[in-house]
Amino acid sequence: MPYTPIIGTLGYVLSPDGRQVLMVHRNARPGDEHLGKYNGLGGKLEADEDVAAGMAREIHEEAGLTVTAMELRGTISWPGFGKNGEDWLGFVFLITAFEGEAPTRNVEGDLEWVPLDRLMDLPMWEGDRHFLPLVFDGDRRPFHGVMPYREGRMVRWAYSRF
Repeated sequence: MPYTPIIGTLGYVLSPDGRQVLMVHRNARPGDEHLGKYNGLGGKLEADEDVAAGMAREIHEEAGLTVTAMELRGTISWPGFGKNGEDWLGFVFLITAFEGEAPTRNVEGDLEWVPLDRLMDLPMWEGDRHFLPLVFDGDRRPFHGVMPYREGRMVRWAYSRF
């Protein structure tokens, strides 16, 4: 059977001094499957856009920022991650320069600048703790991972870099 995932983007916006990252605390919608968790910004790719354009669009929609520089940090295949067991394929970006000022809130919840050294203390998806260090480690090689989910829980994590 062919692999036909939902394609999405996930971005982590660095502050100009490189010490903080913009996160959304998903606390606005009671039925949100991410409720209570902190996430990067992003979402589904639209049919007529490339992944970089999709990432820039999502950052603008969710934080009002115009991306001026970003790096592809990796890709992750999330089989079974969706609310109904859908497969996802995500392109993970580090946004290193932008114009504008982020509001304190969007439709999904509070937007917060979190010090990088406190990032792993936040409530987040269990799987995020595995790949987030790779986003910020400074290794120029992108990572490419697979993280299957079953019944809302991560089953395993594996990645490669070349």
